[in-house]
Amino acid sequence: MARVLIPLADGCEELEAVTLIDLLRRAGITVVTAGLRTGPVTASRGVQLIPDTTLDAVLAESFDLLLLPGGGKGAAALAADARMIALLKQQAAAGRYSAAICAAPQALAAAGLLDHKRATSFPGSLENLRIPGLQYVEEPVVQDGTVLTSRGPGTAMDFALHIIELLADRVTRDKVEAGLQRP
Repeated sequence: MARVLIPLADGCEELEAVTLIDLLRRAGITVVTAGLRTGPVTASRGVQLIPDTTLDAVLAESFDLLLLPGGGKGAAALAADARMIALLKQQAAAGRYSAAICAAPQALAAAGLLDHKRATSFPGSLENLRIPGLQYVEEPVVQDGTVLTSRGPGTAMDFALHIIELLADRVTRDKVEAGLQRP
C-alpha cells in the first residue's frame, strides 16, 4: 500500500490536516504525520495535534507522496525548513508525488517544484513569489505531472479523494466518498 508523509508545523490549518489524514487512512493508505519538532503541534485555531513522529526520524525513509497542509504560519514554516525543501527536491528527483494545499504550495515553490507548472493555492499565497513559468489556475485541485495543489479548507475533501484515486484506484475513492455521505 502507498505511504504518505504529512509534515505538521505550528500554525498549520487543522481542517486540512485532519481531513487529509482521515480520508487517506480510510482508504487504507499508510499515513505518517511528522512534526517539525518534538511534541504537540498547535494548529492555526489552537487545536493540538500529536504527530506520529518527528521529521528528523523519517528523513531517510521513502514515501510515495509528500502532502503539505496549509495555514499561513504552518506553510511559512514548511517553506523555511531546509529539511522539508531537501525532501521535496529528493521526491521530485525520484519521480514521486508532492502535494500541497492552501498556502503550502509556497514550500513547493521554494523547492522549485512549481517552475513551469500549472498550480493553484489559497488566493494571494503565490502572487508575490517569482516562480518561473507558473500558470496559476483557480481550480479546486490541480495536478501537473507529479505535483498536486489545492485551494484551501473547502477543497480538502476533493483533494484527499483525488489523492486516493491516484495512489489506490477509483473503486477505493468511491467507497471512501460514499461513506462520507457527500451530496
